[in-house]
Formats: sequence, C-alpha cells, structure tokens
Amino acid sequence: EILRCLVGSEMCIRDRKYVVVGAGLAGLTIAERIASQLNEKVLIIEKRPHIGGNVYDSYNNDGILIQNYGPHTFHTNDDEVFNYVLQFCEWHQYQHRVLSYVDGNWVPMPIGLETINKLYNMNLSETELMDFIESKKEKIEDVKNSEDVVLSKAGRDIYEKFFKYFTYKQWGVYPSELDASVISRIPFRTNRDTRYFTDQHQGNPKGGFTRMCERMVAHPNIRIMLNTDYKEIIDQIEYNKMIYTGPIDYYFNYKLGKLLYRSIRFEFETLDMESYQPTASSRYPMDHEYTRITEFKKMYGQKHPKTTICKEYPCFGNEPYYTYPTQEWKDLANKYRALAALESNVVFLGRLAEYKYYDMDDVIRRALNVFEECIK
Repeated sequence: EILRCLVGSEMCIRDRKYVVVGAGLAGLTIAERIASQLNEKVLIIEKRPHIGGNVYDSYNNDGILIQNYGPHTFHTNDDEVFNYVLQFCEWHQYQHRVLSYVDGNWVPMPIGLETINKLYNMNLSETELMDFIESKKEKIEDVKNSEDVVLSKAGRDIYEKFFKYFTYKQWGVYPSELDASVISRIPFRTNRDTRYFTDQHQGNPKGGFTRMCERMVAHPNIRIMLNTDYKEIIDQIEYNKMIYTGPIDYYFNYKLGKLLYRSIRFEFETLDMESYQPTASSRYPMDHEYTRITEFKKMYGQKHPKTTICKEYPCFGNEPYYTYPTQEWKDLANKYRALAALESNVVFLGRLAEYKYYDMDDVIRRALNVFEECIK
C-alpha cells in the first residue's frame, strides 16, 4: 500500500513539477524533502523493479533478511543525517566488525594492536606497537599511489598480506596502479578498538533498509514508476526540474565515451546451521577468488536455525557498483561534469551522477544539501 507504481497514468505523468530519476537513497531523500517541505508533487522513475537502489534488502525463501546487492551498514557522526533517518525507521544498534583470514588465522580488520599481536604471535603494548610499525615502514618521499601509502604506513609484509592481492581481486589491478586515495580511506589504528567503524551512530534499520525506503516515499505527493527507463517516457512528461541520479555518461548518451565501473557478482548460499563465521563480515586478502563473505543474520540480530551467506566476486560487468579510481576515468568524469554544468534544469546527484564514491550517510547529506541549495 505504501509503494505506488502508476505506470502509464496520465495524471501521474502530467501534474508533476519535479521528476527524480533513480530510486536509490539520493533520489528518495530529495523526493521526500520536496514532497514534505515544499508540498510539491514528485514523480520518481526507476529502472529496476524495486526502490532502494543498492541498499535494497528482502527476505529470502527461508525467511532470512538478506541484502541483495551486498552488505550495507549505516554509520555516521552527522547528527542531522542520523535524526533524518530515524524519522522512517526504528534502529537496530550494531557495531560492525570484520575479520581477515591471513596465514591461516582470523585477525581483526582494520589493522590495529590486536591484529599485529595475533598475526605475529606477540603481546605488544600500544607504545611497543608504534615502535614495531615504525621499524617496518619504508621511507617514501613522494607518495604517488596506493602501494606507496601502505608501504609508508606499515611496510612490505603488511602490504603483501592484506592489500596487494586483495586490491587486485577488488579492482583488477595492483595498488601501484591506483590513486593513493583508494587505500587511504582504510583505517589503521594503534589501539585495541576492533570495530571497523568508529562513528558515533552505527547500525541498521529494524526490518531492513527497504522498509525504511518505503516509509520515505509514503507521502501522497510522491508517485513512482518502476521497471522504467526514463528516456522512454521523458518526452511525454511536463516538469520544471529533473533531479538525475543515474550514470552521468548514460544521460549524455555516452557522447564522450563510457565511464568505467567495477561490478560484483554475488553468490548466495543458505546453510543448515545457525552460524557460519565469527563475525558478519570476513575478508580473504590472500585466499580464494572471492574478496569477502557476509553472514546477514549477524547484521540484523535475526534468530533463525539456518543462515545465509554471500560471497563477493569483483568483476567488470553491467551493474555499476564502484567508480573506477584511476586518473583516466577521473579525467573523463570531469569532462562529463562540465557538460552537466550546462544543463540548466537538471541537478546531478549521487554516486553515479557525480561519478564519486559516497557512503550512505554522505549521499543523504549531499541530497539534503542539494535540496537546501538548489531546490528550496
């Protein structure tokens, strides 16, 4: 009843002042703001058969809540963004922890005191850890790429065990070929904190992200068209402004060439056991073709005699998951952004439309800012 899909309705098409292309978090957030704060009618056009974008989750045939496009955990230090999200859900407190399988042992990720002690069978203090890491670092005057980042911060053994081959699986190239910012985002700690994120607010919506997204678009001013490529119907729509959240190169019909994205192939398995691994997320930087395994029950605190896991195989495919972090594609994206700046009645918003990596809280913050600065 909450999610309305009025495909082909003339009223749905004709009396909308705003059109939002894409029903991911960026599109849903700005549509909700327009509908509730401006009391204007909004049409959302979504190519997929569901809303939520890549945070879409659902219950599988065994009744286990899974995330269909891989694991997502919400974390933020932005109180305004967190309070915005809480309008549409109850909150399940969850501290995300990740283990890496290295040299036959499970060690915490990100790398910290507990990681080093377990990996090298030592009992270092925080001060001793600093001295140990300092002795392993390689002196690099000019840090140019992701390999340089790790070598200068942790040394070659850490680089080989945790980053070199994992990065190759993730991106199809070694860290030496990637911008320094790619691995710079990965935290490295000198204390005993084994949480993957240290943000003040962490967790997931009770009942899943899809339920939260449905509540975001429950406003009567919002209508949604699913299974629809906006280009097939946009000429029939009368609107004042479009908020576009799809791939920026697709908007311009690839006139400058296609941008490169890294994709993922997901392999789901439901197992007749209560627990498969120690934590919800495990990484395999040296072994296997997959990069990580997620056990979804542990993210939501769901009780069930069975469990569902998901293995991730990064690849080059049709679904765009990650913008490609090399200079060639950043330069091409900048050329598309220059074209986008000339579109007077279109706002380009989100990871695909801006060809920029965003966490969930970042994309909501971006959408809230765009609403205040460009719409309201």
